Amino acid sequence: MRKQHLRFSPLLDESIFSEKFAKVLSGIDKSLHNLSKNPESYVDVNTLLAAGERLSALVVANELRKREMDAHPVGSEDVGICLDGTDTAVSVDIENSIKKLDHAAFFGIPVITGWFGEGKDGNLALLSRGGSDHSAAAIARMLDAKKLILWKDVDGVLSINPRWGVETGSIPYLGYDEARELSRIDAPVIHHTTVTPIKDFGIPIEVRNLNSTIEAYAPTVIGPNIIDSNQLKGVGCLRSIAKITAETGDIDNQSMILGQILIQLDKENITCWSVESSLSTIDIVVSQQQLTIAENIVQSKSIITNVELYSCLISFIGTNDRKVVEKQLKNMKVKNPDLVYLNSTSLSVQYISDTVDIKQLMEDISAVLVEKRSV
Repeated sequence: MRKQHLRFSPLLDESIFSEKFAKVLSGIDKSLHNLSKNPESYVDVNTLLAAGERLSALVVANELRKREMDAHPVGSEDVGICLDGTDTAVSVDIENSIKKLDHAAFFGIPVITGWFGEGKDGNLALLSRGGSDHSAAAIARMLDAKKLILWKDVDGVLSINPRWGVETGSIPYLGYDEARELSRIDAPVIHHTTVTPIKDFGIPIEVRNLNSTIEAYAPTVIGPNIIDSNQLKGVGCLRSIAKITAETGDIDNQSMILGQILIQLDKENITCWSVESSLSTIDIVVSQQQLTIAENIVQSKSIITNVELYSCLISFIGTNDRKVVEKQLKNMKVKNPDLVYLNSTSLSVQYISDTVDIKQLMEDISAVLVEKRSV
């Protein structure tokens, strides 16, 4: 570990950060020693995992100082950044962090560790996936920043995730909720928890490419929602989903029963991608990976009458008007796309498909975005 980080920042061990560098390495040693005796110690596991972020902050700060910038590493938990859980957490505890934040540490160019902070029990706690971007957004909120820039290896948020092998351009502007919806469905360049800390305060997010020339305007800006734009901006695709259809047998208490099911699904961290109810049935769409647990929960409150498996869920982001989407679908080269309407949310229209070639379907759908933007 020592040699690896000295490759990225030569003479770090002889810099003004040499003592901190040695301390982090010593902490890795200590954590490994403790874990050899007690592998279940989450405090030592978290300390060990957080060491990578600490070393990165040291490397970046040292390289900036070589370029005559007044940079210094800052440990997030050392300056009062608190998380909303113990061991692991979903988000930064903004209210507590604002109370405890040590503003004296924010001089020059602070290089702040992300992804972890002080847990509710006073020990180190880690954020889940997307924690670094969420940390940046939380710090932007606490410092009332003018904007937040996320540096990535792509030119902004693309209309379709490049993993599908489809080339599309970046989306110039996304509302906070549009960005969140797109990231939830297809896990693109930002995580859906990123916008949460700053959404109510209007702090814009610029998504820029670290390897590109810095232009005046970012490829993608994320900011306040623009209502009723009816502009198709992006398409998200979620693989392998299942639709559970069930009867409650109790029309008078159906809403209560559905609420109980949703609460239980939430406790099991099962995401419901769509929920529809009528006088006699309820339809719930979940990932096939979570189907067994979801079926058990639904079955405990109702009678499952059908389970349908689909290859993917397609979400058109930027409009809640089904007619807008289907008008564009009619103009596609493939006249009968393998899509079945599912529902509409406040900012998207969703379809399900049992296609065997998702890549081809996404390639066909990309024409919708191209045509819509050229109008």
